[in-house]
Amino acid sequence: MPLYRILGYDMQHVRVYLNEGEMVYGEGGHLVAKSPSVKINYAAQGGIIKSIERELTGSRFFIMQVYGPGIAEFSSFLPGRIVKIDLNGNGIMVEHNSFLFAEQGVQYSATLNKISVGWLGGEGLLMAHFSGQGSVFVHALGGVSSFVLREGEEIEVEEGHLLAFDDSMQYSITRAGGIKTMLLGHIEKEGAFFIKLTGPGRVWLHNVSLSQLIAKLNLMVGGNAGPAQPQGPSIDFQNLDIRL
Repeated sequence: MPLYRILGYDMQHVRVYLNEGEMVYGEGGHLVAKSPSVKINYAAQGGIIKSIERELTGSRFFIMQVYGPGIAEFSSFLPGRIVKIDLNGNGIMVEHNSFLFAEQGVQYSATLNKISVGWLGGEGLLMAHFSGQGSVFVHALGGVSSFVLREGEEIEVEEGHLLAFDDSMQYSITRAGGIKTMLLGHIEKEGAFFIKLTGPGRVWLHNVSLSQLIAKLNLMVGGNAGPAQPQGPSIDFQNLDIRL
């Protein structure tokens, strides 16, 4: 079994020590360095057709297989923490952009699962499914919070902050208050919808939402044409009559 060291603080990376015959696989853009003895191979996950389907949803067309002996180092594109999740024969759902790499004994589903949160919630969350024996390494934007829920215990997570959860957990979509709260929350890029997860099981959260981070940066930077224009549905407040 490979050995690992998670290094760094605000911009963490993970160093993998591979012996002869050992392999890990992951998203190609996250490999930042390797020993000359480490070999790389690209494979279509689930076949060419499934790989094309994954490409259309924003995921990678191929997965990258990294073979030892030697050292390989993985990192994300943004500041945050790396989380090692042990499966122990079970399965997890992971926000697909957060996946870094997994061990050879882990099965990576070729189909992405969509958690749809309605017209104000954007395109919804695309979740990758992992199962089997071994560990999955994921990246939490900004930082990570984790919870272990008992039987029947619930937690509501703003959709942009959901990182991963055990696949045995039940989930449903809840809205944040009434229509006025939802409209104002959408305009401010705050959560209009929450995902309710019911235990037993483990839940991991990003401390920073990527969509909220992008929206705030757009407002601050704005470009040469002035402040960035909001995306999504436009709302005419002068003619909007909200009765609560």
